[in-house]
Amino acid sequence: MLEQICPILPSRDFDVTEAFYGSWGFKTWFRQDEQYLLMNRDKVEVHFFAHAQNDPAVSCHGAYLRPENVDEISKELEALGLPLRGAFPSFGPAEDKPWGMREATLIDPDGNLIRIGQEIA
Repeated sequence: MLEQICPILPSRDFDVTEAFYGSWGFKTWFRQDEQYLLMNRDKVEVHFFAHAQNDPAVSCHGAYLRPENVDEISKELEALGLPLRGAFPSFGPAEDKPWGMREATLIDPDGNLIRIGQEIA
């Protein structure tokens, strides 16, 4: 039985990554020098690998998060005061999508796209 999958995302600077995800409630679980970083919150685990040359403007990394309540997560992220789309980091509030999902978007400082969504009832 499958229970969990964890994204492995690039980070140019683990200190910046820790501060960014830490502001969203994630805690560092493991950090191996400047090579690998693991952070978690509740049952969500995110892995980061060092990639100093990563260009956020062309990053093709991401993950899809399915919380119990996308609107609660959207409010949490909105409270961080991130710019709305078009910057690194940035945030797009939850909205209904034509494919039957209610989604918010988060782009972290390294250009990693985190879509956050749940099915529309």
